[in-house]
Amino acid sequence: MKKTLRNLLVKDYMSGDPLAFTPDMDVLDAIHKLLQHELTGAPVIDRLGKVVGFLSEKDCIKVALNASYHEERGGRVSEFMTQEVLVIEAEASLMDAAELFVNRPFRCYPVVNRCYPVVNESRLVGQLSRRNILRALEKLW
Repeated sequence: MKKTLRNLLVKDYMSGDPLAFTPDMDVLDAIHKLLQHELTGAPVIDRLGKVVGFLSEKDCIKVALNASYHEERGGRVSEFMTQEVLVIEAEASLMDAAELFVNRPFRCYPVVNRCYPVVNESRLVGQLSRRNILRALEKLW
């Protein structure tokens, strides 16, 4: 069978062991970690590993604006994160993921594994970026 994006899986090309934040983490520490890891954003998880938000570079710029307008420095990640997060399942095809990247403005997505005994529960297992898709394409070619 010829390999295409349709039969490649997200779990095989995602970045495992992703950087993640907690809602109560200091946002300035989170910004430092994003810069240190050279990432454009990272998921925010609860104590069980469930994705509850996403902190992007764009969200972090709000921190700077907030500091400028209100002369308040920092705050908690939960004050600046995006709460409605689109996630990708680890078992999804790379073609489905590529379509998300083409049709949405996001640079990366949290990857979750829904193979848990509790229905509708998922846990963060990785992160998929545009670059991960391009690496898969390079291998195909």
